[in-house]
Amino acid sequence: MENRVVCGWVAGVTCLFLALMMVTPRIPQPQNYHDFADKRQFFGIPNAPDVISNFPFLFIGLIGLRLCNCGNYFKISSQGERWGWTSFYIGMTAVAFGSSYYHLKPNDDCLVWDRLPMTVGAVSVLAIFIIERIDEKKGTMSIIPLNVAGIFSVVYWRLYQDLRLYGLVQFVPCIAIALIGILVPLKYTHSTYWLCWAAGFYLLAS
Repeated sequence: MENRVVCGWVAGVTCLFLALMMVTPRIPQPQNYHDFADKRQFFGIPNAPDVISNFPFLFIGLIGLRLCNCGNYFKISSQGERWGWTSFYIGMTAVAFGSSYYHLKPNDDCLVWDRLPMTVGAVSVLAIFIIERIDEKKGTMSIIPLNVAGIFSVVYWRLYQDLRLYGLVQFVPCIAIALIGILVPLKYTHSTYWLCWAAGFYLLAS
């Protein structure tokens, strides 16, 4: 019953965002988004604090990938969960490169490489929630479609200068994760800690 309620809420929220997307005009990327306050240069690196601050994501991602797939340190019980966490940590690892590249020369073209890995991280957390709390098979099957949808939203934004679809892919997982977390009981006794860390690293990357 709880799963049906959650699915109904998520479907309703998604339909609401789709309806808003259809009736609102195209939303271009504001160019003042690229105007960061800290423009200090160190060792010839422009915007050095913003560039260097992304490298911790490389270590977090690589450590997470190793702990997920070597020795099963996280005590993951299914292959689907391992794929979901692997997808998340690949996204976090890629953030180190994509976001650093963007901050070297902030513009729309470089922003693509910042947003792609962050989107992979966001949809991967949603897939993990579905696997752990709703249905393992459906959650596992959702990993690839969710990642494709996330990547497509970034490509669509860049090609058509329209942030509406990207906003949909960003906000719906946040709402869905919150609903699932509140309404569906935990599968693992300590999963809240890992998921809070995952959400925290994603927000930090954003």
